[in-house]
Amino acid sequence: MGWMQDETGLGKNAANYVPLTPLSFLRRAAGIWPDHMAVVYGPHRKTYAQYIERVTRLASALARLGVQPGDVVATILPNIPAQAEAHFGVPACGAVLNAINTRLDPDTVAYILDHGGAKVVLCDPQFLPMLAEALDRMEGPAPQIIEVADDHAGVHAHGHYTGYEALLETGDPQFDWIMPQDEWESIALNYTSGTTGRPKGVVYHHRGAYLNAMGQIVSWRMVLHPKYLTIVPLFHCNGWCHTWMMPALGGTVVCCRDITAKAIFDAIADEGATHFGGAPIVLNALVNAPADQRRDFDHIVEVFTAGAPPAPATLAKIEPMGFNVTQVYGLTEVYGPATECTWKAEWEPLQGAERAAIKARQGVAMPFMEEVRVTDEAMEDIPRDGAAKGEIMFRGNGVMKGYYKNPKATDEAFAGGYFHSGDIAVMHPDSYVQIADRAKDIIISGGENISSVEVEGCLMGHDAVLLCAVVAKPDEKWGEVPCAFVELKDNHDATEADLIAYARERLAGFKTPKKVVFMELPKTSTGKIQKFELRALARGL
Repeated sequence: MGWMQDETGLGKNAANYVPLTPLSFLRRAAGIWPDHMAVVYGPHRKTYAQYIERVTRLASALARLGVQPGDVVATILPNIPAQAEAHFGVPACGAVLNAINTRLDPDTVAYILDHGGAKVVLCDPQFLPMLAEALDRMEGPAPQIIEVADDHAGVHAHGHYTGYEALLETGDPQFDWIMPQDEWESIALNYTSGTTGRPKGVVYHHRGAYLNAMGQIVSWRMVLHPKYLTIVPLFHCNGWCHTWMMPALGGTVVCCRDITAKAIFDAIADEGATHFGGAPIVLNALVNAPADQRRDFDHIVEVFTAGAPPAPATLAKIEPMGFNVTQVYGLTEVYGPATECTWKAEWEPLQGAERAAIKARQGVAMPFMEEVRVTDEAMEDIPRDGAAKGEIMFRGNGVMKGYYKNPKATDEAFAGGYFHSGDIAVMHPDSYVQIADRAKDIIISGGENISSVEVEGCLMGHDAVLLCAVVAKPDEKWGEVPCAFVELKDNHDATEADLIAYARERLAGFKTPKKVVFMELPKTSTGKIQKFELRALARGL
């Protein structure tokens, strides 16, 4: 970045310009609160002094393995301390973090490792068999594997690979972090399952990660020393940037491996967790938890929820339990949450369905996002009447650099100087946005994007299937699940169980259709399948 001068003849210099990076938050926290708890996970309890030493050792050890600035280091980990450490340790050696979705199938993981070119993968023993299959299917050079045993969860090392703790031992605790020379440098690579089967690599810069983290502190009305419970997977938009955010406030990251109602209640009661993010499925689990899994606590827990809006019945039940729920909205391409349903004092008297209707809105731009618009096809603003529909557009520092090695998709996404979300929404008179219809082919199940095109492509591979269309079916637990409408070939037979089993062998579990309906598919005169009719059918199932 050049040292630009302005009309005063003054310009940027070493004193007044430092590239923004969330790495700065951890350095500062370790200096101010060395003895304050930074990361807890059962018996694993690390202060900021210990956290920064482990992060520094990781950065040094990766550099000694040959990881160069700009190289990619991948993780296949649940929300355990090593995953939080990687969020600082990988960029601290100048590398780019690629946190891979642990629910993916070997074929997709092989594609991601090939496309991203990871030099090293940190992997939990639970996922080593899947990773081994992925390595067999890779076309390029295989990365070095570091096994991250999780003794707290009883998931022990196999001994085939270098262990994570042994790796840290090789690192120098005095290693000099490689800070970005330009805040536009890449900090993370996240693969999103867009509308085609092959995932796209979304590239984040240090500036966006820093500003997103800072902005959410304001949005969440945070004060010093929050205790953040990791419910959002750290492979999902880097946990919405929350792990990068915590050191800015001297906060504590409370790791949660298995997302269950009992684990959440225990973390709130035993660790004093004050904040967490999650899909509405998490709220449903808390509301429906049996009495023996619940715990009493005497503070309000702040919750960011995203995906589908929480059902009015869920909100009505969860708020009296001690949770304040705020609807947020975003995509991988905007670092996770980028809008929030900012609460207004005049809404406080509202109860029941009226209160839920306001809380279901995706809201307004978060402080780090310059603009959120809803536009028609000519990119003109739609009327703010809560009825006209358009596409949500973003502009600001919280927008990705682009799609890795995919200039065509990047150009399409940024046409006209805005990021095109693909999500259809209305805008209310007070400028609050509300999603009316998801981009047509994406199914959002438990907060995870599923490409209907990918599921259709899989089912079309079955000998008996002539045509198939996959749409979202509403689901009480997951929000939405894939529902397949199938037209069979003449003189061929297949049952619902056959096709579900066939898909399960080839797709990640969450992408597998939960319902298969056999019928002649409705088509236009040109033979195009009319999915809107199928969506209506799925809603009635």
